[in-house]
Amino acid sequence: MSTASSAIERFSRFQTDDAQSVDAVHCPVRDVLDRIGDKWSILMIMTLATRSQRFSELHRAVRDISKRMLTQTLRDLERDGLITRHVFPTKPPSVEYRLTPLGRSLLDPMAGLIDWADRRYSDIHDARARFDGAPRDVPGSVVSGSAARFADDAP
Repeated sequence: MSTASSAIERFSRFQTDDAQSVDAVHCPVRDVLDRIGDKWSILMIMTLATRSQRFSELHRAVRDISKRMLTQTLRDLERDGLITRHVFPTKPPSVEYRLTPLGRSLLDPMAGLIDWADRRYSDIHDARARFDGAPRDVPGSVVSGSAARFADDAP
């Protein structure tokens, strides 16, 4: 069985074991993916991959993140054990963030995702253009929505 098939099978078990309680608390996969799959966490982890950085360095590296969101993202990653926060006893105090061994263990899987995104970006860009150019649902039409987009694919 392939690695992907094995992962899909494990995830499916969480989805079907107790359909009434499938949420982040009961599904470890969803719990972890909620953290690392948000808009900023992967960017922070990859930014910290090569060296420790101060808050201001991280803010400059990811320019479109607000200071408030950067603070929250760093706290969440620290809470999950993916980064550590080191306070140096200087005046004013300086703080550096660095990946923990657990955070470093994400680098290879993330590198695979980054490679995939880089290789497949043109496919995704083309799909978006096709989707954006497709006719939208028209109230009262017989064929609408995704059925209209896939009508040409029918045998």
